[in-house]
Amino acid sequence: MSPEKLDLLQGTLDLMVLQTLAVMGSMHGYGIARRIEQVSADEVLLNQGTIYASLVRMEQRGWIGSQWGVSGNNRKAKFYAITEAGTRKLAEEAAHWERLTGVMDRVLGMNTDGGEEPA
Repeated sequence: MSPEKLDLLQGTLDLMVLQTLAVMGSMHGYGIARRIEQVSADEVLLNQGTIYASLVRMEQRGWIGSQWGVSGNNRKAKFYAITEAGTRKLAEEAAHWERLTGVMDRVLGMNTDGGEEPA
């Protein structure tokens, strides 16, 4: 893999955020970003503007909800949680990505005579 960080395809960040909230429960934006970075082994680095734009967009679509609370370092923070609509969207998008990655595996596994590489 090249030393550059991965560029995210449109929609992948929303899927990552939804999955993070589904697994981890309610979190604030900074915590969500750090968890995604941690799970990606720092292949994905998220700045504040990127993560908060995603959170605002998903809240407007009804996929997540938010409420104010106090973070671990005793600061006021907005905590986000996945909604029922967000859970449905996560299932749809995860199924789409499973299909897409299966197709990409087959295409990238082709050998020069058009067949697939042996497993």
